Amino acid sequence: MRSGIRGTIVESCGVAWPICIGYVAVGIAFGVLAAQAGFSLIQIALMSVIVFAGSAQFIAVSMISSGAGIIAVILTAFMVNLRHVLMSSSLSLFLKGTHRGLLSAFAYGITDETFAVNLIRFNRGDWDVRRALIVNQSANAFWIVSTVAGGYLGELVPPGSFGIDYALTAMFLCLLVFQLSGKITVLVSAAAGIFSVAFFLLLPGNFHVILASILAATLGVFLKTFSEKSPSREGTGHVV
Repeated sequence: MRSGIRGTIVESCGVAWPICIGYVAVGIAFGVLAAQAGFSLIQIALMSVIVFAGSAQFIAVSMISSGAGIIAVILTAFMVNLRHVLMSSSLSLFLKGTHRGLLSAFAYGITDETFAVNLIRFNRGDWDVRRALIVNQSANAFWIVSTVAGGYLGELVPPGSFGIDYALTAMFLCLLVFQLSGKITVLVSAAAGIFSVAFFLLLPGNFHVILASILAATLGVFLKTFSEKSPSREGTGHVV
């Protein structure tokens, strides 16, 4: 029995370690930025424990440091994290009959990276919720420790050193590039950028990101619906 449990832990940690290594670099960068924005180590740790969403945390720190209101910060983080609903619904197909307590602990640790890894393993048929939970919580632990370490280093690293102040922009550009898989995503991404800049110049406050996201997402739905109903696509099964 013990050997079986040990084997499960070793296998799950082996799957999780590439994610954990990636979280160290990004987590330290976040911690440095948060510390330089005035967050204490306790606040950084609590944010990583409660939110545990790298992109949302980067955005929140950036908006707070620029003087954004709490409502704008919350709404923006909510919009950014809506993708978790889709990821959770996809994984729920493999978790039928799972105890609610275990399911809640698993849901807490879902991120883009753990979702991708666990979904692949579930589809292979040799994975279960306990292995997936170990992957999630291992990544969670590395993220929390890394952000706190970055917060400590933030007091020692001068603002702007090593391009750390560009970490947020660089991370989202990287995420965007990997999602440009067709004409629709390219058009929606370009529209989101144009809308955001236009609203930033025309409207006061920091709601330009929220408005741009809503309009661009709506545009994407219409474009996708139109492409699926287009006569030139009928019978081909191809969607742009």
